[in-house]
Amino acid sequence: MENVAANASDCFGLDVKGAEERLQHIVTHTPLTYNINLSKKYHCRVFLKREDLQVVRSYKLRGAYNMISSLPADQLQKGVVCASAGNHAQGFAYSCRKLHIKGVVFMPIITPNQKVSQTRMFGDGNVEIRLIGDTFDDCAIAAKEYTLANGMTFIPPFDDKKIVEGQATVGLEILEDLPEVDYLFAPLGGGGLVAGVGAYFKTYSKHTKIIGVEPEGAPSMTEALKAGHPVRLDNIDSFVDGAAVKRVGDFPFSICKEVLDAMHLVNEGKVCSTILKLYNEDAIVAEPAGALAIAALDDYAAEIKDKTIVCIVSGSNNDIDRMQEIKERSLQYEGLKHYFLIRFAQRPGALKEFVNHVLGPTDDITRFEYMQKHNKETGPALVGIELQDNKDYAVLIENMKHYHINYTALNKNDNVFGYLV
Repeated sequence: MENVAANASDCFGLDVKGAEERLQHIVTHTPLTYNINLSKKYHCRVFLKREDLQVVRSYKLRGAYNMISSLPADQLQKGVVCASAGNHAQGFAYSCRKLHIKGVVFMPIITPNQKVSQTRMFGDGNVEIRLIGDTFDDCAIAAKEYTLANGMTFIPPFDDKKIVEGQATVGLEILEDLPEVDYLFAPLGGGGLVAGVGAYFKTYSKHTKIIGVEPEGAPSMTEALKAGHPVRLDNIDSFVDGAAVKRVGDFPFSICKEVLDAMHLVNEGKVCSTILKLYNEDAIVAEPAGALAIAALDDYAAEIKDKTIVCIVSGSNNDIDRMQEIKERSLQYEGLKHYFLIRFAQRPGALKEFVNHVLGPTDDITRFEYMQKHNKETGPALVGIELQDNKDYAVLIENMKHYHINYTALNKNDNVFGYLV
C-alpha cells in the first residue's frame, strides 16, 4: 500500500497523504479485527474497523486535528470554536491541548454527561464548554455567531475539505491492512466520514461497494440524494446523537453523491439491539452511531454471503445512564415489551385473575401504575409487560379478549405513548 499512500493527493482532490503525515504522532492506527460471531452469522468475512479504540474513542480526532493544525499561526493564536454532539468536541478539545491553543466548545443541552466530562478532560484546561440548544443544528448557530463576534476560527464537524481529508485516513488504514474489500458499511451523519473514506476507496479500490447507514429518524443524506442537493429536515430523532443532523454538509455531499453505492436506513430500536449484542457477545462498547454499520448487515445478509465486509465502528462514547433507554428501545423493537392502558373491573380478584389467567407462564409485569382522573377517581392502569418470546404477544391478546379485559394497546408511535411511557 505504500504506492497508494504516496498518490493519495489525487483522491477526489483530497490531500490524504498530507493528512496522514500531520496525524502520524496524534492518532492511533486502529485495529481492523476479524469478527467470528458476525462472520458465522452472515456466512462471510466480517472485519470491524475499531475507531472506538481511537485515543478519544472516535474517529473525529482525525478531521479536527488535520484542520486545526493546518491553520496559519495568527489564526491559531486567536483561538478556535466548534459545535458538536460530543465526539467532534472531544477530538477538537484534544487537538487544542496538543497545539496549546484556546478552544470554545458549543454542545446541545441534551448531550450525554459522559461526553461533556470527557471533552473537558481531553481539553485539560484549554477549552471552555457551553451547552446551548436541543439539537446540533441549534448549538451550531450559536457557535458561529460567537466565532464571528470574537474573531476566532470555526472548526466544523464535517463540512470542510480539511475535515474530510482527516477522516479519509480511516480508509487509508483499512486498505493498508486489508487490500481486498467487497463491501464497506459506514455510519453517516453529516457525511464527513463517508465522503473521505468513500473517496479514498473509489480511487484505490473501485470495486468496493460503499454503503452509507443512517438512523431512520434522521435520514438527512437519504433525502439529500433524492432531492439532488442537501435539504434541511424539519424534525429528527436525536437518539443516535452521533449521526443525527438535520442537514448534511455541502462539501461532503458533493463527494458522497459520487461515491455512495447505496444508502440504508436502520430503525433506532435495531441499533439498540445491536449495541447490546456487541456488548454481550464481543465485549465491544459501541455508542448508537458506532453500531449503525453493523445494524445494517441483517438487511444485506443474502448479498454479502461469501464476501469480505468491513464495518466501521465509529465510536464508543456511550453514557452508562443511557443503558436503560437502550434496553427499553431494544425490547420494544424485538416485540418483547408492550404497554397497555387496562380498565380493570371494579370487583375483588380482578387483578389476581389477570395475573393468574391472562398472563402467560413467562410473561412479566415490569410496570404497573394507576392513572388518576381529574376528579381524583382511580382511572385505568398503565401496564408494561415483558415477554420472553415475541410470539407470545398473540397469546396475550387472545387471553385478554377471552377474559373480557378492557384494554388499549399503546403504540410507540402514538402521542399517548410518548406522554405516558
